[in-house]
Amino acid sequence: MPVLFTGQGDEGNTGLLGEGRIAKYDLRMEAIGAVDEATAALGIARNHARLPATAEVLLHVQRDLYLLMAETAATPENAARFHAIDSGMVGWLEERIEAIGQKVTLPKEFIVPGDTTPGAFLDLARTIVRRAERRVAELLHRGDVQNPEMLRYLNRLSSLCFLLELSENAAAGVDQTTLAKKNKK
Repeated sequence: MPVLFTGQGDEGNTGLLGEGRIAKYDLRMEAIGAVDEATAALGIARNHARLPATAEVLLHVQRDLYLLMAETAATPENAARFHAIDSGMVGWLEERIEAIGQKVTLPKEFIVPGDTTPGAFLDLARTIVRRAERRVAELLHRGDVQNPEMLRYLNRLSSLCFLLELSENAAAGVDQTTLAKKNKK
């Protein structure tokens, strides 16, 4: 039977893709953890999606996010080996954003998530992606990662999640999303 734990992290450190270990609370690990959480939330959204196209896009994104986590975990001497996120991947997201944006009605105000189950899960994923974006932005600004396409990817992904939320709501028959501002009577 394979060993399912090593005990190497019992002191509060973890390994990277390369030489050395860092604290489990290091910003790099916070970024990787946020991307991992986003991947899990996107998996829940994919499982509940009404539209096959939504599920297909989300699976593609989940696979991309594993590449993004590996790139974030790579040490400077291994960064080139794990470099994966590029402008083509960002462009792919932008194409999906444009296509879905033409099919949904954008609200003129902030919305309250929860009109549908898949929409709510997509909104949760969007907020986690935003946290991952903030962590990766800090890593980039500190010089701990060098690839600005990772930040662009996460930025576009949060927009895609919002549009997929609207698309899933529409597929469920929700014509008007719940607005954050109460209507005055």
